[in-house]
Amino acid sequence: MRKFLTRSLAVSAVALVALSATACGNSDREASSNPSGGAAKGFAKDALIGVALPSKTSENWVLAGDLFTNGLKEAGFKSDVQYAGASTTVADQQSQISSMVTKGAKVIVIGATDAAQLGTQVKQAKDAGAVVIAYDRLITGTADLDYYVAFDNFKVGQLQGQALLDGMKAKKPTGPWTIELFSGSPDDNNAGVFFNGAMDVLKPLITKGDLIVGSGQTDVKQTATQGWKAENAQSRMDAIMTSTYAKGDKTLDGVLSPNDTLARAIITSVKAAGKPIPIVTGQDSEVESVKWIMSGEQYSTINKDTRKLVAQTIEMVKKLQAGEQPEINDTNSYDNGVKKVPSYLLPPVIVTKANAAEAYANDPKLAPLTK
Repeated sequence: MRKFLTRSLAVSAVALVALSATACGNSDREASSNPSGGAAKGFAKDALIGVALPSKTSENWVLAGDLFTNGLKEAGFKSDVQYAGASTTVADQQSQISSMVTKGAKVIVIGATDAAQLGTQVKQAKDAGAVVIAYDRLITGTADLDYYVAFDNFKVGQLQGQALLDGMKAKKPTGPWTIELFSGSPDDNNAGVFFNGAMDVLKPLITKGDLIVGSGQTDVKQTATQGWKAENAQSRMDAIMTSTYAKGDKTLDGVLSPNDTLARAIITSVKAAGKPIPIVTGQDSEVESVKWIMSGEQYSTINKDTRKLVAQTIEMVKKLQAGEQPEINDTNSYDNGVKKVPSYLLPPVIVTKANAAEAYANDPKLAPLTK
């Protein structure tokens, strides 16, 4: 049975969350209609549903806001969909959630700006009788969180790590291979889950010597990218290219990038240094990155269809409105430091040039890019 602890990656943290992986068993992933989440008492069909999302740092967050606005309206609910500001603090989102509670929202869906700093607002919602659903990013350190809906983020990391290996082996069948490691923002709980999933695949080969981190930068304080900002990733990659790869014959074979925005920044840095583009992973199926994958510049991305994730969340809201417990399929994997949060996890899909047409066949925006 696989178990892993997912805790906040606060800026003050000096290490990533500890995750342990053992043989998988069915007991982790049994669907249940009676989880230990929020009590389903039912409420009016036209009730207010709050949706608090982080700043618009990726195409998927922008899309999610539109999908929630339209989907909740179609389901008959009133909606209050808010984005946090572009500042690096969580104050905007804290204020927005409190406002949703005051307005009488029956369910509040939260894509956390900072996973560790929303406990007070989640408790406020709980005390007011609202059900709180963490969307995409787990909220940590609170017993008042009812549900979590996301793609299986540990699996995302594993897929990224394996894609990095597969891509490098296709270019150079035998190692050792020289790589660099990037992780996401330390205030996003998912960043640690992605990284630990990838390291579940990569660390044994690093220990064995088949993989060499050229810069030696493997600590979270070194690999983290504050705010998921492209300029921060590009600046760090510029420094690595200058310090590690500017002289001599050392070749960079691959880079573990946690998402597409950072992947493009990393590739831009390597190209500016006049070096061959290494195998670079990604995530989110952003339009520009799908184009780069088809042109051979970026190796892979992860397809986490935001349409499916929002639809699943709205389905949970509809069940709660009807006084029923929403479906969950995982009761054991996501521990927020206080409780194991009842979760519904969707399966992520690795995408390379080889399977892009199939992966995006039903996506009207991305399918044309794969022709």
